[in-house]
Amino acid sequence: MIYLDYAATTPMCKEALQTYQQANVEYFGNEQSLHDIGSRAGALLQTCRKKLATFLNGEEKGIFFTSGGSESNMLAVHSLLLAHTQKGKHILTTKVEHASIRNYFRKLENHGFSVTYIPVDSFGLIDMVALEKAIRSDTVLASIQHANSEIGTIQRLTEIGSLLKKHDILFHTDCVQTFGKIPIDVEKMNIDSLSISAHKLYGPKGVGACYINPNIHWKPVWEGTSHEFGFRPGTVNVPGIAAFLTAAEIMINTQKGEAKRIEALRQLFCEGLCNISHSLSIEGHPTLHLPNIVGVTIEGIEGQYTMLECNRNGIAISTGSACHSHKQEPSQTMIAIGKSHERAKQYVRFSFGTHTTKQHIHITLEIIEKMIDQFPGGAVVP
Repeated sequence: MIYLDYAATTPMCKEALQTYQQANVEYFGNEQSLHDIGSRAGALLQTCRKKLATFLNGEEKGIFFTSGGSESNMLAVHSLLLAHTQKGKHILTTKVEHASIRNYFRKLENHGFSVTYIPVDSFGLIDMVALEKAIRSDTVLASIQHANSEIGTIQRLTEIGSLLKKHDILFHTDCVQTFGKIPIDVEKMNIDSLSISAHKLYGPKGVGACYINPNIHWKPVWEGTSHEFGFRPGTVNVPGIAAFLTAAEIMINTQKGEAKRIEALRQLFCEGLCNISHSLSIEGHPTLHLPNIVGVTIEGIEGQYTMLECNRNGIAISTGSACHSHKQEPSQTMIAIGKSHERAKQYVRFSFGTHTTKQHIHITLEIIEKMIDQFPGGAVVP
């Protein structure tokens, strides 16, 4: 089967698997234990913490390991809000955020917080004028993703971070889709906290990390927790974290070359789509986009049908974020960029990775063209 759903998850690379196996044998101890076996695990954990901090141009004491991106999002935001509610309860965000952020903020709105959703343009880019106008004296935090998981549009974090810093507003960003694929610099971008996940970059599932600027005060969600400096409860998955860092180091070291290779595949795919039919639209920003994500709408054909037809022909794609796809609702990103509910339901996502080849692209284009030609009732074609 041709796998084109790397934005949902990636297979573990062999190096990460080897690290995981070795760490489970040699560093299996609880890193909180006081004996030598625990100390060995603790030393490996600190090595991983220090290494991850260098990848972000941050400080190692700002790294907290978690179970993944969603937990990192919620714990980071909640920990910061607990420590800064004296300033106010107004939050800034967008409607193109990951479901973990959107759902969490909906919950906060029922507990006395006010949330302003900053609009984005038809490419998914945040409206900077609207962002500045939305700032209030009681605005305490903004959560704006680095790149969208459905259309790949990259936000101008340096510009956003600079504006928020000027107004003394905490800045959290979801970097789950971008870490390892494009550079992230917490200092340059004025990022106070961010979230990342291992399984998006060929590491294990159930492992992630949060970064919080050590100069920013935060309060633990669970009082009395000893693990991860009180940030979260539960025995730390040291072997999984070691595997995560192995995968991350490979991604960082090959970042430029792989981004160039995948961008070439993206261009090949997009050109092929444009040649198939005028009913196909490529969503997202033409230049400010991740190389590996291509959001597509096909006029007259629902995304669910396209996904099933691709699956029937041995190609794995998706109709959006895996955290939302089973609800069979229109893509919230599509609605946010101005699509009608009907058009939003016609969206599908193709996402590329390490094992994607030109042959995979050509086969996929052939299947899409055949599907449109044979679509019952007739798709809108030129």
